[in-house]
Amino acid sequence: MATEGEPTDAIKVLHLLLLAFTWGMQVWVSFIGGFALVKQVSRHTFGLVQSKLFPVYFYCLLGSNFTSLAVYAVYHPRELLDWHEGVQMLMFFVALITAGLNAQWFGPAATEVMFQMRAVEEEHGLGNQVGLGSQREDYAKLKEQDPKYQTYRKTFGRYHGLSSLCNLVGFLCVTTNLVYTALKLSTI
Repeated sequence: MATEGEPTDAIKVLHLLLLAFTWGMQVWVSFIGGFALVKQVSRHTFGLVQSKLFPVYFYCLLGSNFTSLAVYAVYHPRELLDWHEGVQMLMFFVALITAGLNAQWFGPAATEVMFQMRAVEEEHGLGNQVGLGSQREDYAKLKEQDPKYQTYRKTFGRYHGLSSLCNLVGFLCVTTNLVYTALKLSTI
């Protein structure tokens, strides 16, 4: 076990709270909040709400992952790391990078294209129905008839897919670190 001095109890609590905060936020945003919201509001309202929440979410992830990495790195110098601690350090780093990619590139790009799609949908009277699955035929018809909309959908799909992939990878990294931390607890 690497040590460059033992962390205080306050540092241990901070580290565990940050991991718990990050993991809980990721579970809520990724697996609960969006699915609950999309069934209750119109497509355009859903997009608007997500466009406001996701930047906050991504920057909270960025800040908490950075702080977790910094705290871990201070008490685990590279020269003293064993294999498991090296994996844990890598997981903190990857979680930080994926949050940064989402905060700086994929999230804003997906939001920009989503608003372009929204404008075209509004021109055709679409987007005010509740749930993403309603009026599928009308959206398919619009996609076939409007090459600009087709391009927007493809671009949005690409950015949204990359953002979702980064979010999933970051979630798996934080989960791995939470498991590593839990396995090192001496009591519960």
